Amino acid sequence: MADATAPADCVIALDVGGTAMKGALLDRTLSPLTLLHLPTPRHAGPGAVVAAIAAALVRLAERAEGLGHSVRHAAVVVPGVVDESAGLAVHAANIGWRDLPLAERLGEALGRPVVLGHDVRAGGLAESRVGAARGISDVVFVPVGTGIAAALVSGGRVLRGLGHAGELGHVVVDPDGRACACGSRGCLETVASATAVAAAYTARSGRRVTGAAEVAALVTRRDPDAVAVWDTATDALAAAFALLSTVLAPERIVVGGGLAEAGELLLSPLRARLERRLTFQARPSVVRAGLGDRAGCLGAGLLAWQAVGHDPAAGPGAEPAAGPAAGPGAGRERQEVTRP
Repeated sequence: MADATAPADCVIALDVGGTAMKGALLDRTLSPLTLLHLPTPRHAGPGAVVAAIAAALVRLAERAEGLGHSVRHAAVVVPGVVDESAGLAVHAANIGWRDLPLAERLGEALGRPVVLGHDVRAGGLAESRVGAARGISDVVFVPVGTGIAAALVSGGRVLRGLGHAGELGHVVVDPDGRACACGSRGCLETVASATAVAAAYTARSGRRVTGAAEVAALVTRRDPDAVAVWDTATDALAAAFALLSTVLAPERIVVGGGLAEAGELLLSPLRARLERRLTFQARPSVVRAGLGDRAGCLGAGLLAWQAVGHDPAAGPGAEPAAGPAAGPGAGRERQEVTRP
């Protein structure tokens, strides 16, 4: 489809998480015209979540009209198992929906078509097009937070695998390890997620911490229990990354999520441990994500623009600024829209 966008055109992008929704109107360079941050009412049930998503989309559309911008398309990315081609939210344990025709429902509420995507795959698309892996065609994006997942980009295309591709957190790294919520034992998530790191430190030391960031701070002070837990998590991640390197041979692995906030405290030993595990395999570079918690929303924006035949990554002004927190719209004046 030919690119017929005008400067006043924009798309609606919405990233739905288990805790919060991050939305934006994004112009043709993915710069935000307005931002929206709302809680996800998952405790009120899946119907309430769908209603809240629809209301957020309508609100953004009204905001676009008020600013004099024309909405070309809309995209929503969600967690769980997603069949993008069918517009189906197959399953999301933290929200509670199953086999939900979400794209159709949202399109009816908004009065225009809505593209449905997967949050991590959208984040991986954004990192590969305008983030820490721009210009690289074979990339794996691994957000390490409450859980662990992966977006697999091969030849510049995000692999979907019937909606199930990228479940790196459920690769078994310790067959005799802790039980996982998935029903298996010793999954990567039970060892190396931010949740697992905090729980392991509390169990080992008898001292409760509120999150992995506290453990990271203790590592910098050479707390022996924190160092032991950190080493175990890093080694498990290296084992999983060695598997990725052997099977997919990515040129770059981009690490995001809360644990990546530790920066080189995580990445430096992770690179070294990965190097020791590899023999004949190509060595991927391992870097911190460049888009932070904006990756999912920007990925949704890319999906929306792609639906109308426009490539924001190729347009003027799409080049992200340097630094891990930089990206489209960095330094630009924004209109913040927030409602509790």
